Amino acid sequence: MKSVAELLKKCSSGLWRVKPTDSVFAALQLLAQYEIGALLVMEGPKLVGVFSERDYTRKVALQGLSSKDVKVEDIMSRNVFMVTPNTPVRDCMRLMSQKKIRHLPVLEGPTVVGMISILDLMDDIIAEHEMTIKQLQLYIHG
Repeated sequence: MKSVAELLKKCSSGLWRVKPTDSVFAALQLLAQYEIGALLVMEGPKLVGVFSERDYTRKVALQGLSSKDVKVEDIMSRNVFMVTPNTPVRDCMRLMSQKKIRHLPVLEGPTVVGMISILDLMDDIIAEHEMTIKQLQLYIHG
Protein backbone atom coordinates (compact mmCIF):
# COMPACT_ATOMS: atom_id res chain seq x y z
CA MET A 1 0.00 0.00 0.00
CA LYS A 2 1.32 3.43 -1.00
CA SER A 3 2.41 5.86 1.72
CA VAL A 4 2.06 9.62 1.94
CA ALA A 5 5.83 9.92 1.33
CA GLU A 6 5.40 8.27 -2.09
CA LEU A 7 2.49 10.56 -2.88
CA LEU A 8 4.47 13.66 -1.88
CA LYS A 9 7.22 12.73 -4.34
CA LYS A 10 4.69 13.01 -7.17
CA CYS A 11 3.14 16.25 -5.96
CA SER A 12 4.87 19.34 -7.26
CA SER A 13 3.23 21.75 -4.86
CA GLY A 14 5.27 23.76 -2.40
CA LEU A 15 4.66 24.50 1.23
CA TRP A 16 2.47 27.56 0.88
CA ARG A 17 2.04 29.31 4.18
CA VAL A 18 0.79 32.42 5.91
CA LYS A 19 1.25 33.87 9.38
CA PRO A 20 -1.69 34.04 11.77
CA THR A 21 -1.44 37.83 11.76
CA ASP A 22 -1.69 38.13 7.96
CA SER A 23 -4.93 39.51 6.58
CA VAL A 24 -7.43 37.12 5.06
CA PHE A 25 -7.14 39.19 1.87
CA ALA A 26 -3.40 38.44 1.64
CA ALA A 27 -4.13 34.74 2.19
CA LEU A 28 -6.77 34.80 -0.56
CA GLN A 29 -4.24 36.37 -2.92
CA LEU A 30 -1.87 33.43 -2.28
CA LEU A 31 -4.65 30.91 -2.86
CA ALA A 32 -5.41 32.56 -6.19
CA GLN A 33 -1.76 32.99 -7.19
CA TYR A 34 -0.89 29.33 -6.62
CA GLU A 35 -4.32 27.96 -7.57
CA ILE A 36 -4.67 26.05 -4.32
CA GLY A 37 -7.45 25.60 -1.80
CA ALA A 38 -5.63 25.85 1.52
CA LEU A 39 -2.57 27.29 3.23
CA LEU A 40 -0.57 26.20 6.23
CA VAL A 41 -0.72 28.75 9.04
CA MET A 42 2.73 28.89 10.63
CA GLU A 43 4.32 30.76 13.52
CA GLY A 44 7.95 30.35 12.60
CA PRO A 45 8.49 26.61 12.14
CA LYS A 46 5.37 25.66 14.14
CA LEU A 47 2.08 24.69 12.48
CA VAL A 48 -0.78 26.48 14.26
CA GLY A 49 -3.62 25.96 11.80
CA VAL A 50 -4.88 25.67 8.26
CA PHE A 51 -6.62 28.41 6.28
CA SER A 52 -8.92 27.26 3.48
CA GLU A 53 -11.41 28.62 1.00
CA ARG A 54 -14.05 27.00 3.17
CA ASP A 55 -12.91 29.05 6.19
CA TYR A 56 -13.22 32.21 4.11
CA THR A 57 -16.64 31.50 2.66
CA ARG A 58 -18.20 30.45 5.94
CA LYS A 59 -16.52 32.84 8.36
CA VAL A 60 -15.99 36.00 6.31
CA ALA A 61 -18.07 36.16 3.13
CA LEU A 62 -21.28 34.79 4.63
CA GLN A 63 -20.85 37.00 7.71
CA GLY A 64 -20.54 40.14 5.61
CA LEU A 65 -17.03 40.89 6.91
CA SER A 66 -14.16 42.44 4.97
CA SER A 67 -11.25 40.16 4.11
CA LYS A 68 -8.92 43.16 4.44
CA ASP A 69 -9.96 43.72 8.07
CA VAL A 70 -10.01 40.10 9.32
CA LYS A 71 -6.82 38.27 10.35
CA VAL A 72 -6.15 34.67 9.38
CA GLU A 73 -5.93 33.70 13.08
CA ASP A 74 -9.52 34.83 13.57
CA ILE A 75 -10.97 32.30 11.13
CA MET A 76 -8.37 29.55 10.55
CA SER A 77 -9.07 25.95 11.47
CA ARG A 78 -7.09 25.31 14.66
CA ASN A 79 -7.90 21.66 15.34
CA VAL A 80 -5.90 20.33 12.44
CA PHE A 81 -5.76 16.65 11.59
CA MET A 82 -2.26 15.65 10.50
CA VAL A 83 -0.50 12.62 9.06
CA THR A 84 3.09 11.45 8.80
CA PRO A 85 5.02 10.46 5.67
CA ASN A 86 4.53 6.81 6.70
CA THR A 87 0.74 7.05 6.83
CA PRO A 88 -0.90 4.81 4.21
CA VAL A 89 -2.83 6.74 1.56
CA ARG A 90 -5.93 4.67 2.28
CA ASP A 91 -5.86 5.90 5.91
CA CYS A 92 -5.70 9.50 4.65
CA MET A 93 -8.74 8.91 2.47
CA ARG A 94 -10.64 7.43 5.40
CA LEU A 95 -9.68 10.33 7.69
CA MET A 96 -10.65 12.97 5.12
CA SER A 97 -13.97 11.28 4.50
CA GLN A 98 -14.82 10.82 8.17
CA LYS A 99 -13.80 14.34 9.21
CA LYS A 100 -15.12 16.01 6.03
CA ILE A 101 -11.81 17.75 5.35
CA ARG A 102 -9.96 18.36 2.10
CA HIS A 103 -6.38 18.97 3.23
CA LEU A 104 -3.95 17.16 5.51
CA PRO A 105 -0.64 18.62 6.66
CA VAL A 106 2.18 16.08 6.70
CA LEU A 107 4.54 16.27 9.67
CA GLU A 108 7.74 14.44 10.41
CA GLY A 109 8.12 15.00 14.11
CA PRO A 110 7.46 18.71 14.63
CA THR A 111 8.53 19.60 11.07
CA VAL A 112 5.97 20.23 8.34
CA VAL A 113 7.13 18.38 5.21
CA GLY A 114 4.07 18.84 3.02
CA MET A 115 0.34 19.00 2.66
CA ILE A 116 -1.84 16.67 0.64
CA SER A 117 -5.29 17.37 -0.70
CA ILE A 118 -8.20 15.18 -1.60
CA LEU A 119 -7.38 16.04 -5.22
CA ASP A 120 -3.88 14.59 -4.79
CA LEU A 121 -5.43 11.37 -3.51
CA MET A 122 -8.00 11.21 -6.30
CA ASP A 123 -5.36 11.83 -8.99
CA ASP A 124 -3.27 9.00 -7.56
CA ILE A 125 -6.24 6.61 -7.44
CA ILE A 126 -7.17 7.42 -11.03
CA ALA A 127 -3.58 6.87 -12.21
CA GLU A 128 -3.45 3.51 -10.41
CA HIS A 129 -6.76 2.42 -11.90
CA GLU A 130 -5.67 3.43 -15.40
CA MET A 131 -2.46 1.41 -15.00
CA THR A 132 -4.42 -1.61 -13.78
CA ILE A 133 -6.79 -1.35 -16.75
CA LYS A 134 -3.87 -1.18 -19.19
CA GLN A 135 -2.25 -4.22 -17.58
CA LEU A 136 -5.49 -6.17 -17.77
CA GLN A 137 -5.98 -5.19 -21.40
CA LEU A 138 -2.45 -6.34 -22.22
CA TYR A 139 -3.08 -9.61 -20.42
CA ILE A 140 -6.35 -10.22 -22.22
CA HIS A 141 -5.08 -9.23 -25.68
CA GLY A 142 -1.47 -10.22 -25.21
